[in-house]
Amino acid sequence: MTESSEAGCELRAGDLRLAVRPDLGGCIAGLWHRGVPVLLSAEPHALRASRPSGSFPLVPYSNRLGHRRFQWQGHAYTTEPNFGDSPHSLHGVAWLRAWQVASYSSTDVVLRYEHRPDAHWPFAFAVQQHFALTPERLAVRLVMTNTAPHAQPAGLGWHPYFPRRASSHLQAQVARRWEFDGVQLPTRPVEQGSIDADIAELRLDHCFDGWDGSAQLRDEQFSLSLRSSLRHLVVYTPQDKGYFCVEPVSHVNNAIQMADPLQHGLVALNPGDTTDAWMTLDVTLP
Repeated sequence: MTESSEAGCELRAGDLRLAVRPDLGGCIAGLWHRGVPVLLSAEPHALRASRPSGSFPLVPYSNRLGHRRFQWQGHAYTTEPNFGDSPHSLHGVAWLRAWQVASYSSTDVVLRYEHRPDAHWPFAFAVQQHFALTPERLAVRLVMTNTAPHAQPAGLGWHPYFPRRASSHLQAQVARRWEFDGVQLPTRPVEQGSIDADIAELRLDHCFDGWDGSAQLRDEQFSLSLRSSLRHLVVYTPQDKGYFCVEPVSHVNNAIQMADPLQHGLVALNPGDTTDAWMTLDVTLP
């Protein structure tokens, strides 16, 4: 079953309902199971911005781009502020731009965004985001194509927000946690075997690498299995908010400023080439 309006696109499958806002950064307005939020959810007509939402795409980089500047293949570039009073640019550009509906059926929605070089990102690219819903699963895929005449750095990911409930718990197998400095830029990795704790006990705003691509979340409402083709994970557990974030990403925060960005997950995307990623969220009752 599908529903569409000026406020977005909706899919329903079994007990799951998905609402997407193409005009608000291609974000997920909400994902519900029998009316109970699985992701942080708002009715699509009530959503005013992609942050916070159920989830938004991270294209063409994740997290912080330090002090809004970087060098690439011998050239220096700057980016514009896009995140309040932060000294950095965050989360790329696609989450702040309107996407177009490329196709829409009873089983899926495909959105498309075409970027022209501007003060926020100096390279042209096109990206598609594909949502598919079944009675037990949400599947999302990103495909980014370099439409610029020269290579560009590229990274992908998602920024899901989950409702924080009394028994919210996260389990994920990772290898290293990146420590950060006073302006939240990564400094060094430290060994970390796994995360297995209630959200109430975690004080995290970190990127992890060596992730095995699977995370288990549970609370009094649901058991959730998040899986992704990506191998870095950002976990954010603010203690003063009604949500937490578990974000599959392709690269370490601010990898673009590291000595070898490609060693930390960024890719050098040649003209006409593509990079892609997928994420699934399986929902079961406890």
